[in-house]
Amino acid sequence: MLRGVALGALAFAGGAFMSTNPWEPGRGAASAGTDVESPYLAVRQLGRVLVRVEGEYVEPVDRAKLVDGAIRGMVGNLDPHSSYMNREEYTNFQNDTAGRFGGIGIEVDIRGDAITVIAPIEGSPAERAGVKSGDRIVGVDGESVQEKGIDAVMKKLRGDPGTKVKLFIRRAGVNDALVIELTREVIRVSSIVAKRLEGGVLYLRIKQFQTDTHLEMLRAVARLRTKDAFRGVLLDLRSNPGGLVDEATEIADEFLASGGIYSMRSRGVVVEETTAQGGGAFATLPVVMLVNEWTASASELLAGALQDNGRGRVVGMDTFGKGSVQTILDLPGGAGLKLTTARYYTPKGHAIQADGVHPDVRVVAKGDGFPFLRERDLEGALSGEGVPAKVQDGGAFTIDAAPGEINVPRDVPVNPLFGKDPHLKIGYEELQKAIK
Repeated sequence: MLRGVALGALAFAGGAFMSTNPWEPGRGAASAGTDVESPYLAVRQLGRVLVRVEGEYVEPVDRAKLVDGAIRGMVGNLDPHSSYMNREEYTNFQNDTAGRFGGIGIEVDIRGDAITVIAPIEGSPAERAGVKSGDRIVGVDGESVQEKGIDAVMKKLRGDPGTKVKLFIRRAGVNDALVIELTREVIRVSSIVAKRLEGGVLYLRIKQFQTDTHLEMLRAVARLRTKDAFRGVLLDLRSNPGGLVDEATEIADEFLASGGIYSMRSRGVVVEETTAQGGGAFATLPVVMLVNEWTASASELLAGALQDNGRGRVVGMDTFGKGSVQTILDLPGGAGLKLTTARYYTPKGHAIQADGVHPDVRVVAKGDGFPFLRERDLEGALSGEGVPAKVQDGGAFTIDAAPGEINVPRDVPVNPLFGKDPHLKIGYEELQKAIK
C-alpha cells in the first residue's frame, strides 16, 4: 500500500501507497544522545570506507555511483517493498501515477531471478503480442535477468515510443523459452472496465488504483445507467496489483452504508482508522467480488473491507497477502524514498500481510504450473500480525485450467454463463443467488 503515489505498471511490489511527506533533513538528529545512538557515527564510517575505496581501488570510481549503491543497499535490506529511487526512477514513478508512461504495457512482480507478469495492460503492445499473466520474463534483448540483475533488465522494458525490445519468456506448460519482439508505445492506462450484464448486473473491473480511479468509476457507471436500475454488482479485482489506498478507500465507501474500512498500525500502535461515510452509490446492492492470487495490496484492502462488513461474497483464490504501507518521501535532488511505515488491517483486525484475503467460495485450477509465490515467500517479507482470518467454507469449484493459465478476458459477455471465463461464470451465478 503506497501513500499518495500509484503503483507503476512495471512494478508489482509495493502496491498500495499513501501520501507524500516532505523530506526533513534534520528530523531525528536532535534526539540522538550518544555516539552509539547517533546516526552520524554510521555516516562517518561510511565516509571512511568511501575515502579508502576512492583512494585505493584498482580503478577510478564514480563517487555518486558508490553513494547511490550504498543508499540502495541500506533501504533495500529492510523488506521487499522499501526502496530508494534516483531522479530518473522517481520521475518515472510519478508518471505512472498519472496512468501514462512509455513502454510495452505490463504489470509485473519482481521475485528471485525472474520478472513475473501479473497482467498485460489492455490494448498495449504486450497484450497484442500474446503476453499472459504468469509469464516469467527471464531475459530482455539477449541479457538474462540472472546475469545482469533485475534492475538492469527492468530498465530495458521502458524506452522511447517506436523503439523495439525483445522478451525471453518462460510459460507454464511450454518447454522452450518464448521470444517475443515488441515495439514500445506511449501507454495510457485506464483503470476501470464497466459493463451492464443480463439480469441488471453491473460488471465493474478495477485494474489498479491510480489518480482519479474513483471518479473514473463513477463516470463509467453513469454512462451505463438506464431507466432499469442495477440489481447487483460483480466487482472484479483479479490481477489488480494495488495502487493508491485513498482511491481504494473512496471506492469501498461507495459499497458501505457504515462500518470500518481499514486501520493502520505502526510498531504495535494504531495510527489511523478509516470508516465509511454512508450514502454510497452501491451501498444497498448485493455484491460479489472476484479475486485471484495476483490480487494484492489496495485491492485486498477493498475486498477485506467488504467481506468483513458482510457486504458480499469473495469468489476465487487466496490473494497475494501484501498488507504493508509504503510512504513516499521526497529527497533533495529530485530523488525519492519508498519506505514501509505500517501494516494495514481489515475492520475485524485481520492483518492482510503475509496472509491475504480468503475467499468465501474457492475456485481451484487443476493441473500443474509454476508454483505460486506470495508475499510471505519473498525474501525479507514482514510477518503478519493481528487476528487470524476465518477461512470460509462456502463451496469449491475446479476450473479446467492449469494454475497461472487463468487470464482476465478483455471481452466480457452480457451473459457470463455462456462465456469462456469459468471464474466469472461462478461469480455471476453467486450474484444471481444473492439477488433472488
